[in-house]
Amino acid sequence: MRLTASVVAAELARLTPRDRLLLDLLDQHSTFTTEHLTDLAFGSVGRARNRLNTLHDRDILDRFRHYERPGSQSWRWTLGPVGAAIVSAGHGEAMPRPAAVRDTTARLAMSPTLKHLLATNGFFVALTGTARTRPGARLARWWSEQRCREATGNLVRPDGHGVWATGGRTVPFWLEMDLGTETVHRVAAKLTGYAALGPRRAYPVAFWLPTAAREAHLHAHLSRTGIPDGVSVTTAADDYAANHGGPAGAVWQLPGHPGRLTLADLPLSGGAVWDG
Repeated sequence: MRLTASVVAAELARLTPRDRLLLDLLDQHSTFTTEHLTDLAFGSVGRARNRLNTLHDRDILDRFRHYERPGSQSWRWTLGPVGAAIVSAGHGEAMPRPAAVRDTTARLAMSPTLKHLLATNGFFVALTGTARTRPGARLARWWSEQRCREATGNLVRPDGHGVWATGGRTVPFWLEMDLGTETVHRVAAKLTGYAALGPRRAYPVAFWLPTAAREAHLHAHLSRTGIPDGVSVTTAADDYAANHGGPAGAVWQLPGHPGRLTLADLPLSGGAVWDG
């Protein structure tokens, strides 16, 4: 199929509100697994697969996965040529060449940071899923790494930014996703940049670590080296959170303090302002 303005217009007329949501999410966050998209927009894996495959057949979405044994790796979904053209039209931009869109997908499929990106997106997907089942709860903001850089002038490079609202509290936070590939010294060194953000954006820096053992290691390091003035830190471990309510649950630990808090109960500095 030759990609023209008339083709884009015809496909645009066939999109459902949920399809438009998928395009917006993929435009902002690059890629999701089938399971992610099920949680975000469908609720049923069967319905998700049927619709995603239909959108793939129409070049609205593209997908990739790597060989995995045993079994098959879940599809990773991205914008297809038609979907990318629809998004570009919505931004008032020229339609990208289909070959360029395919190249972007290929580079993403081979990116060494793909696992990190999927883990970060999965964190926010989990919060979105919790909000759907908890009355009054919502993920009021979800920024990608790129959006964070634009907002902070590259002073810091968080993996994401969110605002969690529930029970009358609104808690903004910066997310640092850790997969255990760096030394804890290097992980802790990221805090220096957050001190330069100023009090209005002194949101808690939330480190999501793979294991409780690594979390304890980071806490021990911070107790020796200290935390920069004006920076608030909290941590959680994926293996612990899996059995304690996920990222919204009572899984967050403040350095030097016993016990764990829910995301909604994280303390905020007096000058921090959510400009939402």
